[in-house]
Amino acid sequence: MRPFRERNPVIVGAVGLTVLVAALLGAFQLDRIAALTGRAYAAAFHDASGLATGNEVRVAGVRVGVVTAVELARGPQPYVRVRFRVDDDGVRLGRDTGATIRIKTVLGQKYLALAPAGPGKLPERGQIPLDRTAAPFDVVQAVTGLADTLDKVDTDQLARAFTTLSETFADTPPSVSTSLTGLSRLSRTVSSRDAELRTLLSRARGVTGVLAERDEEFRKLVTDGEKLLTEVTRRRDAIHQLLVGTDQLATQLSGLVADNRTQLQPALRKLRDVVAVLQRNRDDLEQTIRRMGPFVTAFANVVGNGRWFDSYVDGLLQPYLPAATGGR
Repeated sequence: MRPFRERNPVIVGAVGLTVLVAALLGAFQLDRIAALTGRAYAAAFHDASGLATGNEVRVAGVRVGVVTAVELARGPQPYVRVRFRVDDDGVRLGRDTGATIRIKTVLGQKYLALAPAGPGKLPERGQIPLDRTAAPFDVVQAVTGLADTLDKVDTDQLARAFTTLSETFADTPPSVSTSLTGLSRLSRTVSSRDAELRTLLSRARGVTGVLAERDEEFRKLVTDGEKLLTEVTRRRDAIHQLLVGTDQLATQLSGLVADNRTQLQPALRKLRDVVAVLQRNRDDLEQTIRRMGPFVTAFANVVGNGRWFDSYVDGLLQPYLPAATGGR
């Protein structure tokens, strides 16, 4: 075998470059490579509800795959076909499996939730029918649609229509006339507040835009909340063990007291007698302690000079007095 450095460097470089390009292409096409190993399914929905290609597929809140396509399909009535892939081999989808489009974030990002059910196995590339699927109510789209719809309403024409209707039913019974008069006043009020309503709807669009810009912050907030709940769940076992240990300790203490009740009763009785004696002599004890303070202070001063103590006895020896011996 020829040494590596004796080979043609052009061929070696070409082979190395080819391997590098193949590795890069494999890295960028990793999702497509995974698609060759995952199981493909589909689900029929009345509408897509904002679900898009690349959104997650979850079972019991755990990511198990990805949405591969969202397309319009033909049938007795048009519907949306959502194609998805399940990469987790441990997930078993029964014949009665259902699917739901759910909201992932507060800003409206969606994911496909699967609910495995039924016996048997959902055939690969099989489709979940419309009667076992459901789509969420999108608040953002509803508010935006309401704003666009109300923006197109001709409030002046609406006011004139209510006024004409009120005049037409002027000769009707009082109850009907009163109701229509109220409708007429309502239409005039709406017409007079047209500018304010348009401003309100415009600001609603602004709020929706701000929420869309803050998608990452809201997503991080939700993620941090999930981490907090995960930590609390992880600590649940420790708290449970603490409570179990406390219960066992209380049981053992109860047994200890029950086993030694005959010995504890005389001791507690004598202790009550001692406490009663101390209570009767409380004033004497307080006076003794109060008078002992100066003595303890003086004694500490005497013995506080090292290994000896300083003291004197007054009057032990009488002084020499000449008068006692007859002298002057």
